[in-house]
Amino acid sequence: MPSEPDLEARFVALTRLLADGQPLWRPLPFQHRAMPWGAHAPGLAEALLALPDDAIERLQAAPFEASPLAAWLPVAELAEAAALPDLSAGGAALPEAWGEGIGARKWRQLQAFAGCVAPAEGESLVEWCAGKGHLSRTLARLHGRPVTGLEWQAALCEAGQALAERQSQPVRLHQQDVLDDDAGDWLGPGRRVTALHACGDLHARLLELAAERGAAVSLAPCCYHRTEASEYRALSRRGRALMAQHGLALSREDLAMAVQETVTAPQGVRRHRQRANAWRLGFDRLQREVRGHDAYLPVPSLAYGRLPDDFAGFCRWAAERKGVALPATLDWAAFETAGWRRLAEVSRLELVRHLYRRPLEVWLGLDRAWRLVEAGQQVRLGTFCTRELTPRNLLLETC
Repeated sequence: MPSEPDLEARFVALTRLLADGQPLWRPLPFQHRAMPWGAHAPGLAEALLALPDDAIERLQAAPFEASPLAAWLPVAELAEAAALPDLSAGGAALPEAWGEGIGARKWRQLQAFAGCVAPAEGESLVEWCAGKGHLSRTLARLHGRPVTGLEWQAALCEAGQALAERQSQPVRLHQQDVLDDDAGDWLGPGRRVTALHACGDLHARLLELAAERGAAVSLAPCCYHRTEASEYRALSRRGRALMAQHGLALSREDLAMAVQETVTAPQGVRRHRQRANAWRLGFDRLQREVRGHDAYLPVPSLAYGRLPDDFAGFCRWAAERKGVALPATLDWAAFETAGWRRLAEVSRLELVRHLYRRPLEVWLGLDRAWRLVEAGQQVRLGTFCTRELTPRNLLLETC
C-alpha cells in the first residue's frame, strides 16, 4: 500500500506534469482551426492527423500504450504518475437477489465498491447521497449491521425505504440536504461514511465534514466539475501550495476533462454522440461563413433522443437559439460532410487531452486524499474496479 511519502511524490510529479503540459491539454481542438500549441510542439499536429482510424480507437482506449505522442510528450512519466494500486477485494460475487431493482451495470459497480468497504468493529455506516439506498441495503446485508442513508429528495427516500422494508434490511433513509449546515451531525468518530459516485461539491462537502468531525471515509468521487466555483481551489493546503509553486490553474471547464471517458457507453449511444458532434462541427463551419466571423460559437446540448432527424434540422435549431440568420438556400450536404471530416481531425487532435485526462483525475483524487491526511487520518488511494466497468473507479478510503 502506498505510504504518505509515496502519495506526496506522486502529488508533486503530477502537479509538475499537468502544469508543464497546460499549453497542450488546455486548448479544445473543436474550437480552433489551427491548434495554438503548434509552435510549442512542432510536427505533433501533422503526426496526429496522419494516424489511421484503428490507431485512434486504440489510443482512446489506452492512451499510454505504444503512444506515438512520446516523441513530443512525457507519456511514460504521465503513465507512471497516474498508476494506482488495485484495492478491489477480489471476493466472490454477491447473490444476484441482492441486486433487485438495480440495473445490471450499476449492480456490478455496487458489488465492487461494497466489497472494498471494510468497517472496523463497532463502526456504524452512513451512506452519503443515498438515492434509493441501493448501496445502503448492500452494505447492511454484507456486514450485518444497520446503515443510515442521507438523501435530499423525499420521493427517493420513500421509494428506498419501501425497498429496504420489503427486503427486511436495517436501513433508514433520512431526507437531508448534505450541503446544509446540519449535515455534519451525521458524522463523527466511530462512523464510516460511504459514497459511490457522489458528484463535485457533494463529495467535497463530505470530505470537509469528515476531516472536521473525525469520521472514516470510503469514497468513489465523480463529476469534479459539478461545482459552484468557476476556478478550482484545491481542497488541501498541500494542493494549493503545489498549484501556486508550479503555476497550475484549473477552471471548472478544465475539471470536466477528467470525466470525459466514455468506455462504458453502449454502441448506440456512441453513434448518437458521434453524429451530434459531427453536426455541431458542420454547423460551426456554417456559422463562421454566414456570420463572416472565424470564431467558435457554443451551441446548447440536446438530451439523448432529442436530436433532430437530419443535419438541416439541427442547423435550423442551433441557428434559432444563437440568433444566426441562415440563407434561404444552402448546400446542406457539403456542410454535413465538412462536419464529419472535421470530427475525424478533432478526434485525432483530442488525443493530446486524452493523455492528460487520467493524470488530472488522479491529481484531483490526491488532493482529496491529502485533505484527510492533513486532518490526521491515514489514507489509501487506489481503484475499486476495472475501467471497463466504470472509468470513475478511484477509491479514497481512510484506514
